[in-house]
Amino acid sequence: MAERSKYQEKIIKNYYENRDAIGLQRLSELVTELYLAEGKARERQWKNVVGALEKLKIPQSRIDHLRKQDNPALLAKLVEELMAKK
Repeated sequence: MAERSKYQEKIIKNYYENRDAIGLQRLSELVTELYLAEGKARERQWKNVVGALEKLKIPQSRIDHLRKQDNPALLAKLVEELMAKK
């Protein structure tokens, strides 16, 4: 395996230190996309949202509830709640 430079090591370290913030930012972007999506595109967006929620370690019961409700406003409220914790 090739050696990494100090610069590369720093980038990797920063990524892992900020992983939650990056995931939360991605989730907020997905909420916007979900508001605008319809039909099959909406289903794809929900799959992306579920993946993002799982990476943020949101309990599966809450993910299932959000998915069942199919309401982007509830998801936006969750994002606000998570941002308040950070």
